[in-house]
Amino acid sequence: MIKYCFKIILLCSTISAQIENVQTITKTGTTVAQFLKIGIDARGSAMGGAVVGQSGNLSSVYWNPAGLVRHSGVGAEFGTHDWLAAMKFQYAVSGIELKGKGVLGLWIVNLSSPEDLVRTVAEPEGTGEKFSANDLSAAVTYAKMLTDNFALGGSVKYIQLNIWHTTARTVAVDLGALFTTPFKGIRLGASISNYGGKMKMDGRDQKIGVDPDPVNQGNVEFVNAYYETEYFPIPLFFRVGFSGEIINSDKLKLIYGLDALHPNDNSEYVNLGVEATLNNFVSLRAGYPSLFKDESIEGPTFGAGLNYRIWRTSTILKIDYSIADFGPLGSVERLSVGFNF
Repeated sequence: MIKYCFKIILLCSTISAQIENVQTITKTGTTVAQFLKIGIDARGSAMGGAVVGQSGNLSSVYWNPAGLVRHSGVGAEFGTHDWLAAMKFQYAVSGIELKGKGVLGLWIVNLSSPEDLVRTVAEPEGTGEKFSANDLSAAVTYAKMLTDNFALGGSVKYIQLNIWHTTARTVAVDLGALFTTPFKGIRLGASISNYGGKMKMDGRDQKIGVDPDPVNQGNVEFVNAYYETEYFPIPLFFRVGFSGEIINSDKLKLIYGLDALHPNDNSEYVNLGVEATLNNFVSLRAGYPSLFKDESIEGPTFGAGLNYRIWRTSTILKIDYSIADFGPLGSVERLSVGFNF
C-alpha cells in the first residue's frame, strides 16, 4: 500500500512540475528584429505606450494604424534619440488627408549601432576594417472611417536587418481597428503588429574556406564553404485597449489609456497612461509600461508636449519630450518634432 501511495505522489509531483514548467515558458529571445518593439514617438512613450485607443496623431501608424484616420491636412513628424548601448534610433512619419477617402501615411524607422573594429582570432586587436549593425523598417499605412464611429487601418512594411555584409529581409503587415462607443465617448482599439515572414541572415560574411581533411596531405586542401543560418520569426503582438476623457473642456482635457498586450516572445502585460492638456497648448504626461510582465526592468515614464500655431499661418508646430526608466540600463530620453499644415 505504501509503495502504491509513493508512486501516486511521485506521479502527481511530476505532472505538477510539468504544468508549472509550461506556464513559465514565454519564448523570450526567440524572435529577431527586436527594434520593431520600440515605441517610436515621445508622446506615446510618455504615456507608457497606452495609446491603442487614441487617434489623430501621426505616430498612430505604429501603435494602431486605424488611429491615423483622425489626422487632418498634411503633416510630418520626426525624431531621433540615443537608445540603449550607445545605439541611435530615428524615425520619420508623413500623413496626407485624402478628402473623404481616408488618410495615407508613409513612415520609416531606423536603429543603428556605432562602428566597431573587425576582430579575428588571428588579429584580436583589429584587422583595420570596421563594421556596424543597422535595422530598418519602411511602411505605407492607410486608414478610413467605415461609419461615423468605426475605423479600420492597415500597414504594409518592409523590414531589413544588416550586420556588416550580412542581411536579412522580410515583409509584414499591421492591422488595426478603432471604435468610439456611445458611452461617454470611450474609444476601443485593437491592433496586430508585425504579421509576416521569418528572417534569415545571408551574405558574403558567411562564406568561408575549409580543409575537409586537415590530418592528411596531398588531398584537396581548400574548399569553399558556407555558414548556413536558421530562420527566425519577427515579434508579433496583439494590442487591445480603451481610452477616454475624464475632463473634456476648452481649457482642460484629461485623457487616460489602458492597453493589454499579448506578444509571441514574452508574457502578457498591461500599459497605463494619462495626459493633461491645458488650453490645447501645453501637455503633461505620465505612464507605466509592462505591468505584470515577467522580469520587466521598465519603470514609470514622464513627458511634456507643446502645440504652437505659427504666427500668421495655419501651421501647427508640435514638440514632445519623454523620459523612460529602464532600471539598471539607465533612462532613455525622446524628442519628437512635428508640423501640421
